[in-house]
Amino acid sequence: MKIINHRIFLFGVMALFLLSGCQSKPRSQPESWEPLFNNKDLSGWDIKIKDFPLNDNYKNTFRVADSMIRVVYSDYEKFDSHFGHLYTKAPYSYYKLRMQYRFTGDHLADAPSWADRNSGVMLHSQSAASMGSNQDFPVSLEFQFLCGNGKDTVSTGNVCTPGTVIDVNGKRYTAHIQKSNSKTYLKDEWVSVIAEVYGDSLIRHIVNGDTVLTYTNAQIGEGLIASDFGWKRGNVPDSMYWISRANTPLKEGYIALQAESQPVDFRRIEILNLVGCMDPKAKNNKSYYLKADNKQCEY
Repeated sequence: MKIINHRIFLFGVMALFLLSGCQSKPRSQPESWEPLFNNKDLSGWDIKIKDFPLNDNYKNTFRVADSMIRVVYSDYEKFDSHFGHLYTKAPYSYYKLRMQYRFTGDHLADAPSWADRNSGVMLHSQSAASMGSNQDFPVSLEFQFLCGNGKDTVSTGNVCTPGTVIDVNGKRYTAHIQKSNSKTYLKDEWVSVIAEVYGDSLIRHIVNGDTVLTYTNAQIGEGLIASDFGWKRGNVPDSMYWISRANTPLKEGYIALQAESQPVDFRRIEILNLVGCMDPKAKNNKSYYLKADNKQCEY
């Protein structure tokens, strides 16, 4: 009888110890994903199309229909290099971005051949307001979207580096496009993507649940497209500003959807901001935050 009571006592002590240990750990909290697109209109976004003023949606290139942002060229007679981007109004540094895209229709005949079945989302981009009137592309890191032609293997989720450089497998990568190891997807097929962005230190491209590309050490480059394609050649204003920032870390920027002659749809665009109040005493502390901004704390 004494032996049984002793065992019961030890069991009770161990249970209390385990319970107290569990309680001492911070509770995980559900992730608070926020929509970047309200499914109704383009409020919350800025438009910049080459050769046109800020927020001039030339020929209704960016449209909203059926809870999608659609890039449409039905009102165009010619493309005339009117590359466009749809920008968030706020920059981000540490975050996860998720969305879906699909390619539809055909790209415009006078557009560059490389733009066929080609689009993407720009990460750590310069703002729409800072773009030159006839600037081709923003300084950014492009999560490139491509689709196949039914015959060839075509990867999606590549990275393009307009005005930027990165490290791949620990080595500096100065070419313009680093391919991913994704599967090939076709027109009219919805593809789900996630970008995991951790300042300048690490960026990960995920396509339909598969991590297809990882790169690190994002920095401003020495030209718009590698060092042999300078800022002025890409119609980037204030080239001396960008030259002075060469090889400095690219820690944050805007998010921008591309329009470069290929009809494409975007939907379910959401962000998980990983920057916020990290004081555990605050009401709005989140256990998944990775970068502190305690100015946001609420008590």
